[in-house]
Amino acid sequence: MSKRAIQALRRFTWSPLICFGLTCLFMQTEVMEQVAWRRLDWCTNLRVYFQPPPDPRISIILFEDDTEMNLVSWPPDRAYHGTLVELLSLAKPAVVTWDVILDAVREGDGDGSMGLGVGAAMAAGTKVVTGSVTNVDPVEAPPGAGGPTRPLRKVEGDMGGLYGDNFAIIPFPQIRQASWYGFVDAPRSSDGIIREVPLIVRVGKEVYPSLALQTLMAYFNVPADDVRVKLGEAVFLPTKQGELRVPISGAGMYFINYRYDHDDVRPDFPTHSYREVLLKLNSRFVEQSVTGPAPPDYRGKIVLIGQTVTGKADAGPTPRGPYSPLVLVHANVVDNILKGDFAHRVPEWMVMAGMLVLGYLYVWLAAHRSLSRLVLVSVLLLVIYSSLVLWSWVWWSLSLPWVGPLLGFTSLEFILIGRRVWQEQKAKQEIKGMFGSYVSPELVEQLVNSGERPRLGGHQAEITAYFSDIQSFSTFSEKLPPDRLVELMNEYLTVCTDIVQEEGGTLDKYIGDAVVAMFGAPIPQREHAYHACVATQRVQCKLGELCEKWRSEGDKWPEIVWRMQTRIGLNSGHCIVGNMGSRTRFNYTMMGDDVNLAARMESGAKSWGVYTMCSEATKQACEEHGGDRVVFRPLGRIVVKGRAKATPIYEIMGLKESLAPTARECIAIFAQALDQYYARDWNGAKASFRRSADLEPNPSGKTVGGASNPSLVYLDIIEHYQIEPPAPDWDGVYIMKGK
Repeated sequence: MSKRAIQALRRFTWSPLICFGLTCLFMQTEVMEQVAWRRLDWCTNLRVYFQPPPDPRISIILFEDDTEMNLVSWPPDRAYHGTLVELLSLAKPAVVTWDVILDAVREGDGDGSMGLGVGAAMAAGTKVVTGSVTNVDPVEAPPGAGGPTRPLRKVEGDMGGLYGDNFAIIPFPQIRQASWYGFVDAPRSSDGIIREVPLIVRVGKEVYPSLALQTLMAYFNVPADDVRVKLGEAVFLPTKQGELRVPISGAGMYFINYRYDHDDVRPDFPTHSYREVLLKLNSRFVEQSVTGPAPPDYRGKIVLIGQTVTGKADAGPTPRGPYSPLVLVHANVVDNILKGDFAHRVPEWMVMAGMLVLGYLYVWLAAHRSLSRLVLVSVLLLVIYSSLVLWSWVWWSLSLPWVGPLLGFTSLEFILIGRRVWQEQKAKQEIKGMFGSYVSPELVEQLVNSGERPRLGGHQAEITAYFSDIQSFSTFSEKLPPDRLVELMNEYLTVCTDIVQEEGGTLDKYIGDAVVAMFGAPIPQREHAYHACVATQRVQCKLGELCEKWRSEGDKWPEIVWRMQTRIGLNSGHCIVGNMGSRTRFNYTMMGDDVNLAARMESGAKSWGVYTMCSEATKQACEEHGGDRVVFRPLGRIVVKGRAKATPIYEIMGLKESLAPTARECIAIFAQALDQYYARDWNGAKASFRRSADLEPNPSGKTVGGASNPSLVYLDIIEHYQIEPPAPDWDGVYIMKGK
């Protein structure tokens, strides 16, 4: 082989050929064959909701538990069968078909009685068909020995591949002399379900019709000599309405388009019990009763008789259910042929060849499109093909292979997408190597995942700044040795940081016990205020769980640890964010007046006796994107140190779904008290604040450092104003004395 040819082979894309080739081999295994059948069964059960009712010319009679318990046990004396057939003939059905092997001769008059009943029915114009089955061993009488049953002579094709055997078990003499019989052979697929039946059966060198085909031959009055068979194509049944063409394989097998079953999901074949029908027919035609219940209307119909007695049942799994009378198999075949409702299978090799071409097109697409678009196209192709497979079966009974093509295409997708992911990860590692030395790993990961190039230097962005601090942290430092303090802080800071990042925030820095974070940068986030507010409540809730954990650890921690409280402040606005510092060492951080205000919210929370405080800008932005999930309480208007403009402030009381009723009542009374305060109704405000003080979530003395709360703060302010009233132009603003 030339060097050029070798190079061409190396450049050739082998992945589609390998994926679909290996899939074809894998699909030949028994396990995958069963998976494919299960998929078709699922589609069949879904199709039930869209399919029409069965052909009204078909009815079923079952010898079931009620008949065995209240009439006669199985197998009954054949005289009962003879009586049933003779009485049925009075109801004028076109054909009565027994899905029962009535072979061995029995002692007594039962065989003769049934023979007379069948003969009487035939004489009355009701055709009777009984069951037979192929057999490996010789039997007393060969098929065709007396009676109307004849082999099919017009058979084209190689009969060596036909389903069958050398011998057959046929009905006892009185029956086979008076009526037809057909073969009930029904081999099961690898999963134990009958999915195909031989429509014609080889017995020795002769070919005989199945039970379903013999039933239809009797129904349409078609003699065996008029039936044509082309193996691998169809069985042709000439009728007065035209020739029926029933597709078969080269082995004479018919693929059942199984639609109807006894699962009460949708209408199926009218079914009555053996006992019920026998008693009703006897009442109407023997006793001549006109007041008793009428028998079913069997005029001109095909009546199939089967048995499903518990422990002796001719029953088993079907494509529609785990356990059903197997007479339904023959009933579905008869229904298919009467309505021309045939299932067709598209050869798997044909679909796999088409998928191979599509696979090469996909390889070309993968080289020219982004990873996200590639994934989208992959999902769309799988959904489109799966929908095609499903609805082709539902609407047209066209069975397209699904498991093999999907497996092959999915494996190709994994290879191509995996290769693209590897290539992009390689590029991302280059970004990490470039920026990891001066940007935190968390930030680098977010920048990489965003697909945006990181900005060097500062830029303006709308964010929510987050500051938190442990209340009375200096006391912790005094009471804990260094190693315990480090252990405690690591656990606390891990929890706080995890929650901030889970809500989409970015850690800025740790300052001792303080956590500084931002929401909305470096990745823009429209809901930054909402997520920041939710993060505060999750942190407070998680801290409560940590305190319970520390309390349960006994003497390991002093009381101050398991009564830890943290204060959090938020503010939203336009800040400068970016890489800031010296030439040799810098950090991604934030700065600006709105950042300073967030820090004031955290430090000012102590003055107001609250644990989470935010500005009006944060509240409004939160409500814009989060609705009323976060519950706020207005605390008033303040002027913080370093600012001249008043700022409305709010306490974040909690999340709507977990807020206590007393807290809601406290908010309402507090708001009323605040209105009275602004109106200088000092006495009314004091009365209202005293009422709200009793409902405060953090009453005085409940927590470490919790000597106050907003209601108590305002009571102190009012007492001061009652002694030294504010200026006449006072607008309710409170000026903070410290940071």
